Amino acid sequence: MGNSKIYSKIIYTTSPENELNQWIDKYEKGKVFIATEENVDQLWMPQFNSFLDKHFIRKVVVTSGEKNKKLNSVTEIWEFLSKNGADRKSLLINLGGGMLTDLAGFAASTFKRGIDFLNIPTTLLSQVDASVGGKTGINFNGLKNEIGTFKEPVAVIINSRFLQTIDPENFLSGFAEMIKHGLIKSPAHLEELENFNLKKIDYQNLQEIIRHSVEVKEYFVGHDPTEKNIRKALNFGHTVGHAFESFGMGQKNQALHGYNVAWGMIVELYLSVKECGLDEMECTKITNWLLSIYGKMNIEKDDFERLYELMTHDKKNEAGRINFTLLPEIGRIEINQHCNKELIFDALEYFRTIQ
Repeated sequence: MGNSKIYSKIIYTTSPENELNQWIDKYEKGKVFIATEENVDQLWMPQFNSFLDKHFIRKVVVTSGEKNKKLNSVTEIWEFLSKNGADRKSLLINLGGGMLTDLAGFAASTFKRGIDFLNIPTTLLSQVDASVGGKTGINFNGLKNEIGTFKEPVAVIINSRFLQTIDPENFLSGFAEMIKHGLIKSPAHLEELENFNLKKIDYQNLQEIIRHSVEVKEYFVGHDPTEKNIRKALNFGHTVGHAFESFGMGQKNQALHGYNVAWGMIVELYLSVKECGLDEMECTKITNWLLSIYGKMNIEKDDFERLYELMTHDKKNEAGRINFTLLPEIGRIEINQHCNKELIFDALEYFRTIQ
């Protein structure tokens, strides 16, 4: 798979503790630390406590929630590492959702110019998306992931049993990223997702489906680690999705990341029809499926200008033009597509009025 050595080892396991044992042995006693978030600490840490004691692993717990994905939380982790004698040969284990792995990964990648970290993602979103690809980051000045680094974890340990404690909304948030992976690269993966029973989840079967999803992401990251070229495929649904997300940030009822991405995909499927010749019936079929799972965000015509302005802030833009990844057909992508403002407004109007 091209230069696949650049990304971390991804381990699918039913026993995270056994896998961790092997990693911890590579580090000096007392130089391994764990970062987690409040709700994960309450749900999962009781099972890990004796393991942590046995290996002299100290932990830091940050407050859960996207609004805490900020510099203060990073400082908390830096202070904890500093106070507990972490050095450049230390390991930080990050146990939590995408917010935590992004944030603690950023803290590790900058502490003493970078220490090793290992991710154990506990939500579907972080298993299929946030843990792969070596992006770390925090939100800043109201903009999502505005500050961050490219730094690979030494390993990612994936176990679908963690998903048994997440609520349906968070499950669906991750499921949206899996749908995106199917759309941009793998019609076969898209089909297994269309057939997946969301009402009665088979967690054993899910672990294998997660692997298929992660393989799509690995393919793009392996060929383009720093997003100069085809890795931009992974941005499908995100140019508009991030605008929806930033737009909702100030509102009390802000939707989860995957919902915003699902809505972003609906808008960008419309753009794909107009700009790249995606089959209109295919677009309608997928749009209806997405709406049946995610509903939709209510936007007004008056919001278009603000949403457009938020799209102009997207990190993938070049030369002042909004940069989209679009689909000429399912499983194929066209990167660096520029749509004019009028077409973007048409697409937003399509989304606003769709039933």
